[in-house]
Amino acid sequence: MKNWKLLTVLMAMMLLVLAACSSKDEAETDKGDSAENKPAEESTGDATAYPLTIPGSTSGENTFADVTLEKQPENVVVFDYGFLDTLDALGVEVAGVAQKSVPEYLSKYTDTTYMNVGSLKEPDFEALSSMNPDIIFISGRQASAYEELSKIAPTVFVGVDNTNFIESFKVNTELAGKIFGKEKEAADAFAAYEAKVEEIKAKTATSEEKALIVLGNEGSLSAYGPGSRFGVIHDVFGVKPADENIEASTHGANASFEYVRDTNPDILFVVDRDAAVNSEGESGTKAAIENEIVGATNAAKNGKIFYLDPQYWYLSGGGITSETAKADDVLKAFN
Repeated sequence: MKNWKLLTVLMAMMLLVLAACSSKDEAETDKGDSAENKPAEESTGDATAYPLTIPGSTSGENTFADVTLEKQPENVVVFDYGFLDTLDALGVEVAGVAQKSVPEYLSKYTDTTYMNVGSLKEPDFEALSSMNPDIIFISGRQASAYEELSKIAPTVFVGVDNTNFIESFKVNTELAGKIFGKEKEAADAFAAYEAKVEEIKAKTATSEEKALIVLGNEGSLSAYGPGSRFGVIHDVFGVKPADENIEASTHGANASFEYVRDTNPDILFVVDRDAAVNSEGESGTKAAIENEIVGATNAAKNGKIFYLDPQYWYLSGGGITSETAKADDVLKAFN
């Protein structure tokens, strides 16, 4: 009888121990679910929330409507090389690119892995329709095709505003980060660019040197000033213009070698269009500019004629990589 009572007591104690262990395991499981085992979409505080609406915009006479995305786009088409540059820098995959004039540093996008969707001015609508993209990014060269492109997929204008460059570049960088869940990377990249801008401005603020920007095209010249396509040199970096009266326009103001001589810049920045658009990079711009007439300028006498990299300045401005490289180009003139 005593043995039976002892056995009963031992069994009761064992049941109490098992119950305590079970409660502890459940508590640990609950703790794990609320922390490291929590699904990524719940634990990430800064993930982009979809649906996402991208506000419309205007550029010149063109108006671009709001675009609402139900989910993060995967099948991505890019016509603007500056925005392609930014997506590349952020590690975002794209599916289709206008391959005809892709800058050398983005040449991987000419591979057959990517769909060729036409040229910058002539989209291949058949190719676009066949690939059924989730989103299409365009800029000024494709503005006239906006309506047709919008019938194929949500189309977003990402061209930079030369009259408000730094803000529009920032907006585009942040937009790329937000759409593709790369907000921190985009913010860090833009902060690094801003730091470089401040470095240049510290030098230009104490310099009295004045600069002229010209585009070389088959032996002829166009001049650019503040608010123009290449006006970032004056507007963002603070370089003083040698001519403050150049009309801001996409194609610049017609200029002669005599004009360059009479303007007499301390620094002459040259964008070589021929080197940018010729497949072999051949150009006679340098030989044309370095003549006796231009040789009379302070820029020529002091060895301050700088040939800006046309890949960044002519083909792909407005991207994280290109704008950083452009800043480095300008910095050379003041080091």
